[in-house]
Amino acid sequence: MSGTYLGMPSFPRAARDAVHDVTLRANLRHATHTIRDKRAKAVAELADWAQLREAGKQIKNHTLRHLDRYLEQLESAVTEAGGTVHWAADADEANRIVADLVKATGESEVVKVKSMATQEIGLNEALEAEGISAYETDLAELIVQLGRDRPSHILVPAIHRNRGEIRDIFRKKMGSWGRAAPEGLTDTPSELAEAARLHLREKFLRAKVGISGANFMVAETGTLVVFESEGNGRMCLTLPETLISVVGIEKVVPTWRDLEVFLQTLPRSSTAERMNPYTSMWTGTADADGPRTFHLVLLDNGRTETLADEVGRQALRCIRCSACLNVCPVYERAGGHAYGSVYPGPIGAILSPQLRGIQSEIDASLPYASSLCGACYEVCPVAIDIPEVLVHLREKVADRGGKGHRLEKAAIKAAGWALDHPAALAAGERFASRTRKLHPKRPLGAGAWTANRELPELPAQSFRAWWKKNRT
Repeated sequence: MSGTYLGMPSFPRAARDAVHDVTLRANLRHATHTIRDKRAKAVAELADWAQLREAGKQIKNHTLRHLDRYLEQLESAVTEAGGTVHWAADADEANRIVADLVKATGESEVVKVKSMATQEIGLNEALEAEGISAYETDLAELIVQLGRDRPSHILVPAIHRNRGEIRDIFRKKMGSWGRAAPEGLTDTPSELAEAARLHLREKFLRAKVGISGANFMVAETGTLVVFESEGNGRMCLTLPETLISVVGIEKVVPTWRDLEVFLQTLPRSSTAERMNPYTSMWTGTADADGPRTFHLVLLDNGRTETLADEVGRQALRCIRCSACLNVCPVYERAGGHAYGSVYPGPIGAILSPQLRGIQSEIDASLPYASSLCGACYEVCPVAIDIPEVLVHLREKVADRGGKGHRLEKAAIKAAGWALDHPAALAAGERFASRTRKLHPKRPLGAGAWTANRELPELPAQSFRAWWKKNRT
């Protein structure tokens, strides 16, 4: 996985700063509560939601078990339809393939549909190093790009920004990227949207190369599918002469009938809509319409390693709806940047450590970025048991050792010995009670607990002593 976000502090340190940002917390609370309430109403309209959820889970599980077969079928179908398929083992290879394809056209600009896969591999930065400008066309992604910021949400990348901040970014930055913001721009949503539309329209009409991701790929026909709400995706997918799609290998589904399930569950679980305003589908190339050249870059980048983990592989069922973020109490308070990855929230806490490995400080900390309340599992439209995977990954992190885990193992071993020796346990309880006034408020090694709460005072006598005195 790309190192774009590596080098950031671990989740506990990043979250500690985020929770003191009053504006950030207000923005997150308002946005996540609004989205989650709308989603709940949209889902409640379907009497068979539970059955659709189970169907999505089973389709994804079946596909992952036979991923090699469906990927080969997809390659054949795309090739037959006039497209070209490229296989990328990691971020560097994917970036190199895309950069070479763009340079082969002689162009130095591309327009992009919002794509988490290209963010994952750091494609924009790789293209910039090759002298190619990549322009994000999703409104929220545009805000993030103009502000030299990073996405903080799967569905709403600029969720951490309010209208006043967006207005200021447009006023200061739009002119250096293209058409400047109108004079006297206010923070009225309609004015901000119009400024973005005018800014982007000239890029759509000029661009010869478009880059996209895909929500799904249908193996039987070689069809790719993008869900979006603004129409920018439709522009990027139809106007350029060359289209390059970078898609994770787990996004394939076997048939159109399988796709039908996700056409119902993804819009309701993400944007709380019965269907997306724009659902774009394309199969190879056609002489009369759309791009004349189509390239599909199938991205691994840690996915096959994840697939090999019988517990962790369920993270690959994710359809990127973001429902888990909107109900997570940890995400609501810490925000997406604290996760140090393009994939924030509960799904990011299990997906990023598997794609990147748990060697870095931040990836080793992500499985602990949860209260294990289970709200994420309850809303997941493909029934990913995120708490189960979190505990599984915590076990892997603990097995690697490290200062904190060695102390924990020593403490558990000592406690086990004491519980096996009642006389020693009783003596320890008596000693602790008699010396309780001498105990420090912040014992050595308990800083993580005492930084935000006080340790309870020990009683004058243990329960064992009280029972012996009053019940025997």
